[in-house]
Amino acid sequence: MIDPMVISKILLLTTISFIVAFAWTPLLTSILYKYKLGKSLRSKIQAPIFHKLHAKKAGTPTMGGVLVWGTVFVIAILFLFLSQWEIPVLSSLNFLTRGQTLLPLGALVASGIVGLADDLLNVRGIGKNGGGIHIRHRLLLYSIIAIIGAWWFYAKLDWDLFHVPFVGAFNIGWWYIPIFILVIVGTSFSVNQTDGLDGLAGGSLVSSFGALAVIALFQERYDLAVFCGVIVGALIAFLWFNIYPARFIMGDTGAMSLGVTLAIVAMLTNTALFLPVIGFVFVIEAVSTIIQLISKKVFHKKVFLVAPIHHHFEAKGWPEPKVVMRFWVISWIAAALGIILFLIDASLTGGF
Repeated sequence: MIDPMVISKILLLTTISFIVAFAWTPLLTSILYKYKLGKSLRSKIQAPIFHKLHAKKAGTPTMGGVLVWGTVFVIAILFLFLSQWEIPVLSSLNFLTRGQTLLPLGALVASGIVGLADDLLNVRGIGKNGGGIHIRHRLLLYSIIAIIGAWWFYAKLDWDLFHVPFVGAFNIGWWYIPIFILVIVGTSFSVNQTDGLDGLAGGSLVSSFGALAVIALFQERYDLAVFCGVIVGALIAFLWFNIYPARFIMGDTGAMSLGVTLAIVAMLTNTALFLPVIGFVFVIEAVSTIIQLISKKVFHKKVFLVAPIHHHFEAKGWPEPKVVMRFWVISWIAAALGIILFLIDASLTGGF
């Protein structure tokens, strides 16, 4: 039976994360508006349908993802510091450990800073078509972060165990490194593609991190479960201001950092092959973009009116909140299904 105190710790720190994020949002918002850090849209010639749908959003402050990873970082460091006072109550709230949370926290902050640089380039109209870092270079950055993470797992944590659902876990040696890179890059790209409507990426990420928190809890990776809970708390505070019409948007600093971290947590819990189910919304967003690109390149025609697919539904006449909320519903069901499959797998393969 799971210790009720562990659950209490997760819920308490999730709540603290929400309160802290909510409390400093006015400061972040004032900075974003004061310095006019608004996102630039693709030109009307380059993307006419998209421009028509989102012209009213031009200038909406970006970089809202700082709220999430900044809050998580501050809370992690704060309780690590407070744990040094050797006061039992405070020490028990520390969740930063080398084996479970140091790597995902480092990846969250590092990729958040890289995404922040990309957002700044976009705001200043620097880069290809004034849109910041080109997609090829962005994938390269994802790959560099993934290579560092793969090296940490393989060399530092001595980890090469990969779980195949309903079959078992296998030591795959150096093959773990390319698989790790593929999972990180694929997830990061998918989350980035989802960040296109008010509340869409944030709400979907709440479901995915919530599911991984439950899985980590069953695996008795309690610090990792707390870490996911802290992210969820900060994301809910972000959503308060990001739901339609958004006060600010996540930006690459949020999408990149949270996508990388989601994948790393999946690798830590050895549930990478469950991630396409848990994050099903991210999968359909990425696949729709890839299908569109291939179709335009090979057949010179579009499959969707606009890609990713959430813009297709917009172009079909669906109001933005309807698209977002229906995708949220899908993300809830997908997260629940992912947990169910994980539990069935655990019962068949002999444990968590």
